[in-house]
Amino acid sequence: MKRSMIILLAAVFMLASCKDLIKPEIENNRELNPDAYLPNDARFPFGILLNAYNRIPTNSWSFNDVATDDAVTNDQSNGYLKIATGQWTANNNPLSQWTNSYAAIQYLNITLGEIDKVQWTTDERVSKLFAMRIKGETYGLRALFLYYLLQAHAGMSNSTLLGVPIVLDVQGTNANFNNPRATFEECMKQIYSDLDKAEEMLPLDYENIASAAVIPTKFGSITKVEYDRAFGSAFRGLFTGRIAKAIRSKAALLAASPAFASGTSTTWADAANYAAAVINLKGGVSALAANGTTWYSNASEISGLADGANPGEILWRGNYGDNRDLEQSNYPPSLFGSGRINPTQNLVDAFPMANGYPIADAASGYDAANPYNNRDPRLKQYILVNGGTAGPNSTAINTAADGTTNDALGKVETSTRTGYYLRKLLRQDVNLNPTSANNQRHYKPHIRYTEIYLNYAEAANEAWGPTGAGANSFSAYDIIKAIRKRAGVGLSNGDPYLEAAKSSKEQMRILIKNERRLELCFEGYRFWDLRRWKENLTDAARGVSIKNGQPTGIKVEDRQFQPYMIYGPIPYGEILKFGELQQNQGW
Repeated sequence: MKRSMIILLAAVFMLASCKDLIKPEIENNRELNPDAYLPNDARFPFGILLNAYNRIPTNSWSFNDVATDDAVTNDQSNGYLKIATGQWTANNNPLSQWTNSYAAIQYLNITLGEIDKVQWTTDERVSKLFAMRIKGETYGLRALFLYYLLQAHAGMSNSTLLGVPIVLDVQGTNANFNNPRATFEECMKQIYSDLDKAEEMLPLDYENIASAAVIPTKFGSITKVEYDRAFGSAFRGLFTGRIAKAIRSKAALLAASPAFASGTSTTWADAANYAAAVINLKGGVSALAANGTTWYSNASEISGLADGANPGEILWRGNYGDNRDLEQSNYPPSLFGSGRINPTQNLVDAFPMANGYPIADAASGYDAANPYNNRDPRLKQYILVNGGTAGPNSTAINTAADGTTNDALGKVETSTRTGYYLRKLLRQDVNLNPTSANNQRHYKPHIRYTEIYLNYAEAANEAWGPTGAGANSFSAYDIIKAIRKRAGVGLSNGDPYLEAAKSSKEQMRILIKNERRLELCFEGYRFWDLRRWKENLTDAARGVSIKNGQPTGIKVEDRQFQPYMIYGPIPYGEILKFGELQQNQGW
């Protein structure tokens, strides 16, 4: 009982600290009296459910880009730096989701067992709606955590693609924990099953409705007041039917990818159709948010966030907070930052010219002596290059090796190692100067719509080619054209590189993967993308040394991954404890 009280008090604290999302029903609030908390109290299962919400991996930034060819760090204790340089083992895995996700699933299974025991409100009909909603949230979150387990731990063992053990019941002290891994396909079916249940029980979004006439029939004959109490805008930020559709898209894309396709019946067409379902609800290709490339710095939009509402680019997000943590870690030293995440020359080279051509293309007009001129506008939005400006006073930053400030290449421990600093995700109106420091509002997306658009482009191209659409009204080409146009690429010349790519699935594949790399950089995607694509993991991280105004490429850090590392390990301690568990090959 004491353990339950601790969990519940933590959940109550979480509710109290939420500035713009979850608001409990007034009649469910009671004084903080520990003796009042009973297992049949509505706060008991809801508090446990909130523990699962608190474990969602995307609640915070991981910056696992440091383990790829996109970034390095000047923090020598960084776990991703260590695994990238040869220290990734089954008992040293900062990417593990085993403990976190199974703990969340345990809490979710407890919640499912308690829901029907609880009187959620004194109104019996509304109480049933509450129970229905919370069951839907629970099933949806369980699917989400199983997806994260597959992403981190699925892999080949004895020539079979295995997933993880599927746990659908509460594991008590006498439970049998020595369970074999399910196949990858069995895990995918469980994800789809839980998402189906979530959609059956949840509204598409939590909004107050205009009238009872628009209430979906699945909720029965209820009034507008009853609907709003259970599914209204007070619950924005919790799991919804729309989120379930987006998770289905993410899981299907993982399953259809080269690293996993041999172990599942999910096809590229399935993945495309699941993404299309979300895009159609958004309003199609034309509904791509015009300011989506700078969602993290759209100051007026961010300042207006309230009551869980989402900007146009965001499908699901966490709470906002007023702070300067990201800037403290990543501003260059002259702006009082620690310069932690350093983008690589590899990533800089991936940005095309403004005319749409890759810099290696003879038609691009790229000038190696002036490498940042006439480039894709996203380059200087996302990466602080030599001579670029940053901070509230638009301070020019000199990263050259012969620079005189601590921003110069390798000057001090907090200086860049690549010749670049991070700019994406940072609010340039944050001041870190101790005499005039300020905070600004930030939030962390769980899912951006651009990710779903890119999911569709990748899957549709593989299923039907660049201009094929299956039963949908738009193609991979249409999506990529809209994304590049929004970014400001190819506006002056009609983007001939894209137009040429639409005649070749292979060329369009290269372009789609590159657009995904650019649009989602530093958001925790590339580590997983390279692995599901079965692409080269060992490209060395490169940088630039500028002396006397002349840039010279340098190698910064080798990447030491073995081929079997496209799949992550089962934790070594679990293998030692449970004989039924099989390790992935190579680990």
